Amino acid sequence: MESPAELKTTSTCHVVALPYPGRGHINPMMNLCRLLCSKKPDILITFVVTEEWYGFIGSDSKPANVRFVTIPNVIPSELVRANDFVGFLEAVSTKMEAPFEQFLDRLQLPVTAILTDTYMGWVVRVGNRRNIPVGSLWTMSASVLSVFHHFDLLVKNQHFPADLSERGDEIVDYIPGLPSTTLANLPTFFHGKGSQSLHLALEPVSLLPKSQYLLFTSVNELESRVIDVFKAEFDFPRKSMNLVQYERQYHLPVATV
Repeated sequence: MESPAELKTTSTCHVVALPYPGRGHINPMMNLCRLLCSKKPDILITFVVTEEWYGFIGSDSKPANVRFVTIPNVIPSELVRANDFVGFLEAVSTKMEAPFEQFLDRLQLPVTAILTDTYMGWVVRVGNRRNIPVGSLWTMSASVLSVFHHFDLLVKNQHFPADLSERGDEIVDYIPGLPSTTLANLPTFFHGKGSQSLHLALEPVSLLPKSQYLLFTSVNELESRVIDVFKAEFDFPRKSMNLVQYERQYHLPVATV
């Protein structure tokens, strides 16, 4: 593992990647980093994980220009997080920002862009404060993101809150980009115990307009309608002074990966 002071390179593009601390999020982020390295061999990617997660994946194979850096274990252990999932989500939302900013403060190499998980919405605020472009990686289907992003339509159509035992077969046909479905087929965040942590999912999604890029782990041909909705609504990529040169060289638009 390299310390921040050792992250020196002749590369003109330095990307900091911060995945959500869970296997189903870390793996897609690492796959994206592998893809970037294959397209641009001179890129340097600093992959930030907790000390615990470095113990899990530190020995995994990775491109030579992907380097691990850790922040302290300020969140509950992966081994027990299921005991209090809401508490784990709250810790990720509130405890990781300070050590991540301290890491950025120690970096000697300028950061060209930050890649993060959409669920790590606070990273968008960090990037905006520091004038660093942020790419948001959504690790589920684009269709699920459309449901979260258009949550207000569920409320408007009186489909939230709703008792699925009585109304689960009711049709939901107004989510942009999605075909008709039933209320019972919506993500579990919208009913049962999942609703206890719904606010922790909606808050980071609400920050998407403040990011510069949105990327999906999907296939455009399968979800072209909903991806087109996001392209039209958000007009990504959003340029900043730092992003213009980066976009011309490395191209990270709304895309599938």
